[in-house]
Amino acid sequence: MRKLLIALSLIALPAFPQLATKKTLTLEAAKKIVAAAEAEARKNNWNVVICVVDEGASLLFLEKMDGTQIGSVDIAQMKARTAIKMKRPSKVLEDAVAGGRNAVLKLPDVLPVEGGLPLTVDGAFIGAIGVSGVTSQQDGQIAAAGLAALASMK
Repeated sequence: MRKLLIALSLIALPAFPQLATKKTLTLEAAKKIVAAAEAEARKNNWNVVICVVDEGASLLFLEKMDGTQIGSVDIAQMKARTAIKMKRPSKVLEDAVAGGRNAVLKLPDVLPVEGGLPLTVDGAFIGAIGVSGVTSQQDGQIAAAGLAALASMK
């Protein structure tokens, strides 16, 4: 009888929801990503702005190299925000526009220009990197160097 009462009482207990365990982008990791991207830019003598945003598209870290135009501060952030909000490289949207998909230009708060890459860990989106200052292709090359640094941290 006692076992039956215990069993019934366990059934009656409410189930408690489990909280998710997930990877989060830290400031330290963002600085390493930016440092790797900066090394690629310096290797090529390119002055750029490099930024990292978190999974909510909020600025985590930004670096403006000497001699970079100030307009690139906003552009780098927009490229990073585009990559995390759309969960794809900003170049995918640039290619869509180039292919005639002009509706992409009306998407709110999106910049369809190469240079923004999402940052993922085990398939989960944790942030993005954005680069601006040279050609879009060169910006993308620099962002890819930052992305590679994340892969070495996993």
